[in-house]
Amino acid sequence: MKLLLVLDDPRRAQSFVDYLADMGLKCELTLDDDNNVSIWLVNEVRYQQAQQEVKRFIAEPLHPRYQDASWRQGDTHAHFSTDANRPGLARDLLRQTGPVNMLVLLACVAIYGLSQLGLPMFGLLAFPSDWSQLLGAEFWRAFTPALLHFSLMHLVFNLFWWWYLGGMVERRLGHGKLLLLLLVAGVLPNLMQFWASGPRFGGLSGVVYALLAYVWLSGRLNPARGIGLPDGMAVFMVVWLVLGFAGVLGPVANLAHLGGGLIGLLQAWFDRGRRAY
Repeated sequence: MKLLLVLDDPRRAQSFVDYLADMGLKCELTLDDDNNVSIWLVNEVRYQQAQQEVKRFIAEPLHPRYQDASWRQGDTHAHFSTDANRPGLARDLLRQTGPVNMLVLLACVAIYGLSQLGLPMFGLLAFPSDWSQLLGAEFWRAFTPALLHFSLMHLVFNLFWWWYLGGMVERRLGHGKLLLLLLVAGVLPNLMQFWASGPRFGGLSGVVYALLAYVWLSGRLNPARGIGLPDGMAVFMVVWLVLGFAGVLGPVANLAHLGGGLIGLLQAWFDRGRRAY
């Protein structure tokens, strides 16, 4: 047997397996302690065909074709849970995250809250006004601008994508991978943005761009790792970037976004042959 894909939703995994069964691609499921489902192809000769279907599934996981296959296969009770068995919203949200993901999320919320109370968080955490200050005791300020947000909308938008994408990476690939992406995509784009516009910038969007690019390209290059995004998200990422450089979105950290996206693409390319955590 050969591993095709790992998902954290047993019902969706079963629907995909039912769809493959309709095509004559027999698969088996295994469930680990974290409720992650591994999908294994029994007939390895048809692996390339199955891989094409995996890419199609990752691009459109909610397409009706998969649920229709479940109904045709029968035993639909295996694919749906009752309201009584469904976890609460708070528990479900926590299940989608990890310690690195949650720590950064809480730090951003706390810093924004303290700044709204009048504390000088920008002065403490912003990029220094001179490169030389990073070579001394304040080296950490190369990263901390990523934790600063200047409006509630700015905070909510970035933290949603951080929670969603960062949680996906941490659950499937481990704490170390998310921490690596966070630090590299936090520091290098900040250096680029400072070079372009000076020290008055902030936000987690450079890291978010890195995660978007990383998750999307990883899903294309290695679907078995269990992460991926529809191609439409990649289009959204590029369009948003172009609008930013065109000045349509107002003052935004365009080079931080560009740098983050490039870092995500490069890291996904380097990781293309690796398996999930």
